[in-house]
Amino acid sequence: MSKDHHYKVAVKWTGNLGTGTSNYKSYSRNHLIQVEGKPPIESSSDPAFRGDPNRYNPEEMMVAALSSCHMLWYLHFCSEAGIIVTSYIDYAEGTMVEDQSGSGRFTEVILKPSISLANMQMMDQANALHAKANQFCFIANSCNFPVKHQAIYSIG
Repeated sequence: MSKDHHYKVAVKWTGNLGTGTSNYKSYSRNHLIQVEGKPPIESSSDPAFRGDPNRYNPEEMMVAALSSCHMLWYLHFCSEAGIIVTSYIDYAEGTMVEDQSGSGRFTEVILKPSISLANMQMMDQANALHAKANQFCFIANSCNFPVKHQAIYSIG
C-alpha cells in the first residue's frame, strides 16, 4: 500500500527593482523559499543567468537535495547493518548542460562523501550500501539522469 506525502513551499520573488520585468536586465532574480515555521532560504539564479552569487540557486539546491536524501538513507541502512559511521560529509557535484536554445538539463550528479567508520573492516559492506541508498532515495528516484557515488573512507 502506497502513502502520499505532500509538501508545501512558498517561493516569493523579491527582485522587482521598480519597473518589474519590463526587460531582461530590469529585474533581480532574487527570491525567498519559505516553508511555514522555518527560516527562509535566500535564493537567486545562477550568476551565469544574472543571479546573485551570494545566494543559493536552484541548481545547487537540486544537488543538495540529492546529497541530503542519499545521506539520510545511507545512514539508516548503516545503522541497520551494525556499521558505525562517525562522520559524513559529501562534496557533491552536478553537471548541467545548457542547450543553444537556453534550455538545459542535468546530465549527472556525483556524490563524493568522505565517511569515517568506527571499524574499517566494515568498509566493503558500507560501500555496498550506497547502491541500496540510491534505490531508496526519493529524490534520486525522481531524476532522469544518473546519480553516481565516489565515497572515500577513513577510520574514525
